[in-house]
Amino acid sequence: MYDPGKTLEDSVTHWLILWGKGDQKAMDRVADLVYQDLRRLAAFHLQGEAAPITFQPTELVHEAYLRVCKLDHVDWRSRAHFLSVVTCTMRRVLVDHARARHAAKRDTSLLTLPASVLPEARIDVLAMDEALDRLSQRYPRCGQVVEHRFFGGLEFVEIAEVLQVSLATVERDWRFARAWLQKHMLSDQGSVS
Repeated sequence: MYDPGKTLEDSVTHWLILWGKGDQKAMDRVADLVYQDLRRLAAFHLQGEAAPITFQPTELVHEAYLRVCKLDHVDWRSRAHFLSVVTCTMRRVLVDHARARHAAKRDTSLLTLPASVLPEARIDVLAMDEALDRLSQRYPRCGQVVEHRFFGGLEFVEIAEVLQVSLATVERDWRFARAWLQKHMLSDQGSVS
């Protein structure tokens, strides 16, 4: 069944297709093949946490993976598509966790953004989620680019593959979205410390 001559991308896509058809063993095989990528994504998500980290990368991977496993009838297209879905799921896990922490402590959950998004900014993860939702409503593809880059840590080439657009389009969307978020996040919060 597994062809050693296939690339990792081809192999993962093969198992994803089988998983989409209901093969539970294929689901386990996908997990084995992409675990390191998922762990890298989780670590990327958690590296910017300014509040005390209560998630470890492994826990975030497991929580996101459990949610993805519950999805019914996904027409998996590729490894990049799968990682895209997991990225979105990790965002939801982190936002849900921040909301719960906020409700329990009546405190915001600050996240230090990488300099590539907003230089030396500490913002509320819930505010970032809301701003990203607003961006996505007006400029859906730009919102996807930010989600994949910021929340997923994907490279521009990977984002272009997932969104099926050119690399130049992704880079242009990124520049626009970054400026849009910077303008709206700073005006929404007054000032960012």
